[in-house]
Amino acid sequence: MSSEELTPQKIVAELDKYIVGQNNAKRAVAIALRNRWRRQNVSEELRDEIAPKNIIMIGPTGVGKTEIARRLAKLDNSPFLNIEASKFTEVGYVGRDVDSMIRDLVEIAVNMVKSEEMERVRFKAEELAEERILDILFPSRKPETRKGDLLEDEHEHAEQEGAVARQDTREKLRQLLRRGELDNRLVDLDVADTRMGPFIEVFSSSGVEDLGLNIKEMFGNMFPKKVKRRRVRVPEAMEILTEEEVQRLIDMDKVIRTSLTRVEQSGIIFLDEIDKIVGSNTAHGPDVSREGVQRDLLPIVEGSTVNTKYGMVKTDHILFIAAGAFSSTKPSDLIPELQGRFPIRVELDSLTKEDFIRILTEPSNALVKQYVEMLATEDIDITFTDDSIAQIAEVASLVNERTENIGARRLYTVMETLLDEISFSAPEMTKKDVMINAEYVKEKLEDIIEDEDLSRYIL
Repeated sequence: MSSEELTPQKIVAELDKYIVGQNNAKRAVAIALRNRWRRQNVSEELRDEIAPKNIIMIGPTGVGKTEIARRLAKLDNSPFLNIEASKFTEVGYVGRDVDSMIRDLVEIAVNMVKSEEMERVRFKAEELAEERILDILFPSRKPETRKGDLLEDEHEHAEQEGAVARQDTREKLRQLLRRGELDNRLVDLDVADTRMGPFIEVFSSSGVEDLGLNIKEMFGNMFPKKVKRRRVRVPEAMEILTEEEVQRLIDMDKVIRTSLTRVEQSGIIFLDEIDKIVGSNTAHGPDVSREGVQRDLLPIVEGSTVNTKYGMVKTDHILFIAAGAFSSTKPSDLIPELQGRFPIRVELDSLTKEDFIRILTEPSNALVKQYVEMLATEDIDITFTDDSIAQIAEVASLVNERTENIGARRLYTVMETLLDEISFSAPEMTKKDVMINAEYVKEKLEDIIEDEDLSRYIL
């Protein structure tokens, strides 16, 4: 689906396939994504003046904040980085430089665009690899004739006949190759030796990724590449040669230019746990450091230029989606300048038992569907009754109330514990039809639920 076709309603409809509820958050991100397309279609002089409408999502863990942002990026094929704000410099240890998240985002974009280019040229690369395999299997030879043995016309005629015969043989080999009849044939290939020799590592206080230079590549280009001869079967040779041809066909300069543009125009950074860098307005101690992190983040969110190993990147139009539980703080505790850069605030609801039932069954990647499909690979036909799903949701809600509320993530722990025995014994099971009902759920989880201390460790 193109950006023009991604209307807010369609974006919400796509998000509904994977995320239950949280309609306010879905509407907010849908509008933010559509605003990008709108900005691209306004007059050029006004385009750079329109700032992205950054969002703060407020809600407990496990209610869908990260998933909404991740699915949004996937819809628009945008470079997406999920990072915890608390990873940046805080008192007591040296954290990561805030600029590193832009470098990470560029690296993701380069890999994304490179993969797209690899798919685009793969068919041509396979054709070239096939020709190289045929050259190995049937090297081209000219007919050997000594000067004076034949007249000039006869010599030319012999060459033509030889060329036709060689071409016929080559085409017969091509058909055998495509039918897989040469798969057991061994061929010799000269391939690049990927083993790393001695190298120098340079570390800075913020980590080697922050140097902005690829030291290994710099030193590697100073010396000729080593090759080694390998004897492999034809299918493996085809894979190796196809990858070599793919790398030759890709224009890395174009990949880098496209990647930098994509980061600047459609990059999305999800800043999780932003509430962890909120202080309590004291003038000393760790709160000073947390405010320092906010001030470090401010230029990136406001719009600045960051140096990466691929070139300079402007952050003016990157969309930032921040998230946090804000259980003991509130968004207004952020420094005023940073608050102003997150104009949209949406609150996500805590998940109820009814939400859990929908999460287990409704989304395209619903948890129940996942387990049914996985066990089907072992020829186990597993069926969940409606009352069993209600019971699983009840257990997850109960454990969330008693212990830490981790939202929908609790369903994973409950399902794993419930199906532990079946998952372990599936390959050897003689009974292939398994019915999971409410009684089965109670039997497997009753002791753990009743023992609150045990449920803290297991569920």
